[in-house]
Amino acid sequence: MRIHQQPAYVLHHRDYSETSLLLDVFTAHHGRIGLIAKGARRASSRLRGILKPFQRLLVGWSGKGELAVLTGAEQDGPDTTLVAQTLYCGFYMNEVLLRLLHRHDPHDVLFDAYQDALRRLHRDGANEAVLRIFEKQLLRELGYGLVLDRDIADNTPIEAQAIYDYAIDRGPRRLLHPELNLPTEGVRIRGASLLALMQESLGDAVALRDAKSLMRAALARHLGDQPLHSRKLFRRVVATPVAETVVEENIDKTGC
Repeated sequence: MRIHQQPAYVLHHRDYSETSLLLDVFTAHHGRIGLIAKGARRASSRLRGILKPFQRLLVGWSGKGELAVLTGAEQDGPDTTLVAQTLYCGFYMNEVLLRLLHRHDPHDVLFDAYQDALRRLHRDGANEAVLRIFEKQLLRELGYGLVLDRDIADNTPIEAQAIYDYAIDRGPRRLLHPELNLPTEGVRIRGASLLALMQESLGDAVALRDAKSLMRAALARHLGDQPLHSRKLFRRVVATPVAETVVEENIDKTGC
């Protein structure tokens, strides 16, 4: 089987043999695939500098099964350079895709959502809002979409001024006496924050905080207990001889 000129992004690469690379690639029409880029590490290879994360490519490959052979790759569009905190956000998105996507399972809509998130990180730098919207779209495309528009107890529309208990495997249920601050089954969240996430309009700081708590709990169900390396990497980068709370605050500022 030979495939030509497929839109794709490199999610991860590592050395393979003395001169080659092993790639995990997210493609528009074939999903996540594994490729061997033979000779890509040679100084004379035209692939040097091209096979990098966050750059849209057109790729071709030959073969089938878990690993195919890269037959061609070229840059498709302007360079999408991520720096500083946006770079860690990009690493985070790539790692989540690697953990949650099965190989050879096409997700055309998710590919577009990922591409849009990269462009917004590069252009706007609205890290937290970009990640929360991407996470919501990711769960929806994988079949785990969140209920954001109605109360699961009585099927009534979400009310902005109300407070809800969001059970991750079911949805939001309005708290009748939120002022009592009783223990909840899931994530305590404002109705306004649910609506903001549904509308993908997270300009409010409280909505961003609420959305982060909800999305972390929702993703944890599918990511399992193994920590994300992208978060651990950021901890190492920002670590200083100060209190752990300062490190955590810096981690939160990335939005990851």
